[in-house]
Amino acid sequence: MRAMVLESTGSMDKNRNPLTPRDLPRPVPASGEILIEISVCGVCHTELDEIEGRTMPPTLPIIPGHEVVGTVAETGAGSRRHSIGDRVGVGWIHSSDGTDAENVSDAFRATGRDANGGYAEFMTVPEASAYPIPDVFSDAEAAPLLCAGGVGYRALRLTGIEDGQVLGLTGFGGSGHLVLQLAKHLFPSSEVVVFARSAKERQFALDLGADWSGDTESEPPKAPHAIIDTTPAWKPVLAALERLRPGGRLVINAIRKESADRDLMASIRYEDHLWREKEIKTVANITRRDIAEFLPIAASVPLKVETQSYTLDAANEALQNLRAGHIRGANVLIINK
Repeated sequence: MRAMVLESTGSMDKNRNPLTPRDLPRPVPASGEILIEISVCGVCHTELDEIEGRTMPPTLPIIPGHEVVGTVAETGAGSRRHSIGDRVGVGWIHSSDGTDAENVSDAFRATGRDANGGYAEFMTVPEASAYPIPDVFSDAEAAPLLCAGGVGYRALRLTGIEDGQVLGLTGFGGSGHLVLQLAKHLFPSSEVVVFARSAKERQFALDLGADWSGDTESEPPKAPHAIIDTTPAWKPVLAALERLRPGGRLVINAIRKESADRDLMASIRYEDHLWREKEIKTVANITRRDIAEFLPIAASVPLKVETQSYTLDAANEALQNLRAGHIRGANVLIINK
């Protein structure tokens, strides 16, 4: 099978093509697993974190990719949850201990980091970590829902926001454009304000129904009760804390933060950023429950998913464009059609 493989980690400034095309044997599903023939795999910022060593794969080489959509091609012994030909999706959670806290368990294994993922024609996965895809979505539309959407749903739940309260979103890429629509559906009386670094992102937010959009450090008309940060940087964290109203909560939705502007955190001022009972909460991975709950909700809206398509062989280009912020919505790799 064709696959794009990560063989070593390092800065993408020095290596603009970190993934190498390889022909590999088609994997065989073990007991309780299924083999998926992959049609589309989304491109997530976490792949950049893996490539540049911020969240290291335990062994190399590895096939990245964890926003996977395809059809069941084969079932392992004892696997009965899915049938051959079923359309399914796989997210960041490859396997864990099955508890309510499986996302923070030592048993957590990530798709495309701890086990081979979706930048390939085939992959295997435990049957419990594959989910039926609602018919309303095409394969390309469904792929970003498996991570950007599902973890965005988890982040929205962690804000504790109530209908009528103001929600802020910092960063407006693959996850932000889905969370905006989800929030408008679940909390119809709430205003949603978007902080984004580029004019194109800000206009995109307004096009999708944001009540206000401004630069990262702009002052919104109303102070948010909660803000979700999906950026890889630290500057938006400080800006978000400063703009929260008293008692507000910042939810940081990122596996890792980059180090380029980390020193800015030394300028944090207790009285401006933390005082008056402001909170910070982080999203740590995603659970199977998150994805299973989110997909039917996404279909009921239905969410409008914006994607830009690349071939599997162009995975490095898709990653570089994501890193540079040259996207509208989410990037996806078209693998088998």
